Amino acid sequence: MGSKIVIIGGVAAGPKTAARARRRDPGAEITLIERGELLSYAGCGMPFYIEGIIEDVQELLCTTRGIMRDASYFKQDKDVTVLTRTEATKINRAGKKVTVRELETGRTYDIPYDKLVLAVGASPFIPRMGGLELKGVYHLYNPGDAKAIRGALESGVKEIAIIGGGLIGMEVCGAFVNRLCNVTVLEMMDRLVPALLDTDMSLLLERYLKDRGVNVQTGSRITEVLDDGAGKVAGVSTTDGRTIKAEMVVVAIGVKPNVDLAREAGLEIGKTGAIAVDERLRTSDPDIYAGGDCVENQCIITGRKIYAPLGSTANKHGRILGDNITGGDTRFPGVAATTVFKVLDYNVGKTGLNTAQALELGYDVVTSVAPKGDCSHYYPGAKSFITKLITDKKTGKVLGAQVLGPGEGVKRIDVVATALAQGLTAKDVADLDLGYAPPYSTAIDPIAHAANIVRNKIDGLAHGISCVDLKKKMDGDGDFVLLDVRSEGEVRDQPLRDPRVTVIPVEELRDRADELSKDREIIAFCRTSVRAYEAERMLRGKGFNDVKFLDGSLNAWPYEF
Repeated sequence: MGSKIVIIGGVAAGPKTAARARRRDPGAEITLIERGELLSYAGCGMPFYIEGIIEDVQELLCTTRGIMRDASYFKQDKDVTVLTRTEATKINRAGKKVTVRELETGRTYDIPYDKLVLAVGASPFIPRMGGLELKGVYHLYNPGDAKAIRGALESGVKEIAIIGGGLIGMEVCGAFVNRLCNVTVLEMMDRLVPALLDTDMSLLLERYLKDRGVNVQTGSRITEVLDDGAGKVAGVSTTDGRTIKAEMVVVAIGVKPNVDLAREAGLEIGKTGAIAVDERLRTSDPDIYAGGDCVENQCIITGRKIYAPLGSTANKHGRILGDNITGGDTRFPGVAATTVFKVLDYNVGKTGLNTAQALELGYDVVTSVAPKGDCSHYYPGAKSFITKLITDKKTGKVLGAQVLGPGEGVKRIDVVATALAQGLTAKDVADLDLGYAPPYSTAIDPIAHAANIVRNKIDGLAHGISCVDLKKKMDGDGDFVLLDVRSEGEVRDQPLRDPRVTVIPVEELRDRADELSKDREIIAFCRTSVRAYEAERMLRGKGFNDVKFLDGSLNAWPYEF
């Protein structure tokens, strides 16, 4: 008989581990324990089921061949014994046994192991507030939750409050808006998706959602879910005394790793609060491994431990776990915490460090904000998006990137994720031989364009100012010039209303530069910053020393005009 492998957790990392282990060791005795009823489901597809893009929830539970991934499938196809509705209650490390309890019968017994894998995932973070037990309050943790939410929508629910403006909150927000619901998003931090996006990019996302009719409330802490008097949701109340009407409340604050079983067994818990593992995903016990949303990962940029629960990472873990519990020696290099999501028509993504994280780590940060089309402007269907690239001034090394907009920005996030894994600089990224044809890109790819802006800044050719910093200056009484270098028609169509604005189209600037004072700070802007940068170079060539351009210009301006 082969080795005894026991895997606790049947959603992502666990089934992947079982499948990989079986391929490597046909004689192993593999048992998978799952507390719930569902196995290996596509949790990331749940918002799209709620929206109606995915019609049948069963599609989230089946293989590409339409076969239900249930216990009989795993037994017949993988020769893996699956125990559903069975809870692992204790790990006896000395005796190398797992105590389990059948939830339907209450029967308790031990299962011996040679190698044990913890793939127990994470649980929704539940805030401390009254009213969470009311009918109409939902979490989105499994397909059963998704089915219940969609059922409520189909019964006529239209007023929805989402508590949490993070990743899950954004994805379900888009689903609800596309079902013609009235949606309020309440985020306790000062901006949406605060763990991923910088302030300027977050504000652009907020402006877009507001334009689409979403009531976005940032810096808003919920005190209570309100009862209509019959045990149903009536709305929510906030710390500043406001009441927001709602028929449904979705709690989407985030998740926390399930570590109780590991802690009770005496396994090391990392500083992030997740299970500590080495690069082989081995815990502090050499015969116990762990992976997926219950473990911490190493950041490939900083070398620090981080908690970054993602389905993609869990599946990568599964392959490595399957290797190592069957005699292999595969190492996991870490993550860049690459995260992408879709909300309505916007594609949003982030990889690596954001600006605040980079500054906290002591980097001398140089960034670029680059609006660009995802293909040649003359090709039908071209869509725009904005790239923000974050680099270290001293080395030119890329530290992270963010994208946002209706255009295809996600593949550029993948380029930067690759650059981060290889330690590339902005010049390296600009020099990459990326594919070009008019349907797919511009001749200089948008990510290369963003990298070249950074290079110009590092070389002292370009001097930018962020929209956040400019807005602070505009709200004050500083003496500076806002130089609009767009055409007269563009100015009429979209004026930036400020008494400090002077309009000189870029093609007239060389001849009219003497209309400007060399003693005042000049901040040039246009639509995308291309002409504004040209204006800076013209003026500096004529002896103007205090000239900047607005990063991203008006296409990246998140405030009222």
